Amino acid sequence: MYFSNGKSVLDEKQIVNSQEDLWRIFRIMAEFVDGFETMARIKPSVIVFGSARTKPEEKYYKLTEKVAAEIVKKGFGIITGGGPGIMEAANKGAKDANGSSTGVNIQLPNEQYANTYIDSDKILNFRYFFVRKVMFFKYAQGYVMMPGGFGTLDECFEVLTLIQTGKTERVPVVLFGSEYWEPIVKLAHSLVAQKFINEEDLKLFNVTDNPEEAAKIIADFHAGKKFTPNF
Repeated sequence: MYFSNGKSVLDEKQIVNSQEDLWRIFRIMAEFVDGFETMARIKPSVIVFGSARTKPEEKYYKLTEKVAAEIVKKGFGIITGGGPGIMEAANKGAKDANGSSTGVNIQLPNEQYANTYIDSDKILNFRYFFVRKVMFFKYAQGYVMMPGGFGTLDECFEVLTLIQTGKTERVPVVLFGSEYWEPIVKLAHSLVAQKFINEEDLKLFNVTDNPEEAAKIIADFHAGKKFTPNF
């Protein structure tokens, strides 16, 4: 089928798709610019990842509050994905300890909303997951991985891969909750045995159940070092 101007329906669809892609590029650029401008102004901070579904009465919500507070005591701010659950707990812990509380939120239908414990000048909202991840990985001075679902595991493995391959500076990665992380740690040892990773890679993370120890691991790593973006 052709239009009167001689162009086919396919040609018209290609033009429309090309225009949509062009505008998508501008939206992506705008998210990067806004993100970099905001994140560059915050103090050195630690990212806390974990489930959006964890409730305030649950154990790991309360432990996350304590972890965030202990990290603030060491002089760091807290960054989270900005949503509910573990993210809310970490922002709350930072806020209650009078620390810097940043939220890098993602727009998701019927699930993600920005929690109320984020500093008003430190909340960002992203449409694209990959732009949001760049903000995490560029500015993190450490990571605390609390229990979570697919998203948390994805973030954990991506962080470890970026550090392992030298695509980002090495920073401490703390897996909090030994019972939850035990299968992952066993998997890592299995990967060493099968020569898929090196034994040295097991040193890229620490496991603990203690909020004070989690904060100390991060603080000790940075003692005497200069804080800079990771790439």
